[in-house]
Amino acid sequence: MLGPRHPKSPDPGPQSSGATRRSALGLLLGAPLLSACAGVQQSLSQFSNPFSSSSTPPAQPAGPPQQATTAGTGGVKVAVILPLSAAGNAGLAAQSMRNAAEMALAEFQNPNIQLLIKDDNGSPQGAQAGAQQAIDEGAEIILGPLFAQSVPAVAQVARTRGISVIAFSTDSSIAGRGVYLLSFLPESDVNRIVEYSASMGKRSVAVLVPDNAYGNVVEAAVKAAVPRRRGGRIVAFEKYGADRATPARAVAQQLGSADALFIADDGDAVVTVADAMTAAGANLRNIQLLGTGLWDNPRVYANASLQGGLYAAPDPAGFRAFSGRYRTKYGAEPIRTATLAYDAVALVAALARTQGTTRFSSDVLTNPSGFAGIDGLFRFRADGTNERGLAVMKVTTGGGVAVAGSPKSFGA
Repeated sequence: MLGPRHPKSPDPGPQSSGATRRSALGLLLGAPLLSACAGVQQSLSQFSNPFSSSSTPPAQPAGPPQQATTAGTGGVKVAVILPLSAAGNAGLAAQSMRNAAEMALAEFQNPNIQLLIKDDNGSPQGAQAGAQQAIDEGAEIILGPLFAQSVPAVAQVARTRGISVIAFSTDSSIAGRGVYLLSFLPESDVNRIVEYSASMGKRSVAVLVPDNAYGNVVEAAVKAAVPRRRGGRIVAFEKYGADRATPARAVAQQLGSADALFIADDGDAVVTVADAMTAAGANLRNIQLLGTGLWDNPRVYANASLQGGLYAAPDPAGFRAFSGRYRTKYGAEPIRTATLAYDAVALVAALARTQGTTRFSSDVLTNPSGFAGIDGLFRFRADGTNERGLAVMKVTTGGGVAVAGSPKSFGA
């Protein structure tokens, strides 16, 4: 479900009916209706980590480019650029996202949009060619691409025509004027979990992050977030590479002055780091563990040392409902980030219905009240990054359990 909280148009649009519609569409605090709201299942880290597949195309050769297709018959043309013929998981993920985009179109009542679906073959050159073709065909906005290195190539074409891009990469360095990221950014995870832990009185934080691009993003976010949250301080900070033991020992020696330990990495690495901390003499049961959405991983839930740890992530209820409808329609599991494509199409369909000729302008897209999607609230910042309203989840042997729900509105 998707909708601006305070749209500029008073037109509520037609109401929906039926169980599927009720699960896919929604109103937000009385605002007008603006939303439609062989398994390829990957972990959240596979395509939400800007430093894995969504950032770098696979090394294997891609297949021949797929022919461009269209979906819908509306008057507002929307480009969708995905690596449909890319090799391996990237191509499978792109197909899942395409399915989700078409599913949003089908579930939105009488959408006035037509999707121009272009295969970028997993390359910047293919993405740029697809964008140019779509613009020549009348596209008013571009959804995609997925790979970070392809986004600037698309942006170059789009900016010459004053067309906005809503991309799916999570590398915030490629966001900017007219280029908005609809993705799961590490910064939102960090801000949410730091704020929540501070509200619990956990203000002295030890930090372990990987020595890679993802770790660099998290480092900047956590060093900015902790001091501004109720007088918090970082009492220990270490980066690790292949050697986990040495940084773990350094942090373990300073845990006595900390009341929280933040480990930012994917599930497999978090378990390895936790084991290294235990080997260094740390009793992780005596400190509040904190993490990011990449903790949503079966290995984390199965690890005894990580029980009770807290991490920020979208409320899983939205994805569960979406997955059920997707399975019914396609007979397969969606990838976790298929919701990005669904929400992007639902958003543009909603804006096309209610926002008139300014529907895809920066003023409309950066509405500070934000929008409601499958994964909860989100809003675009002027710099092209986004902020999400995330839940706080607790690690249990049965999976993640919400201990704090997603916010119902954004603060000022």
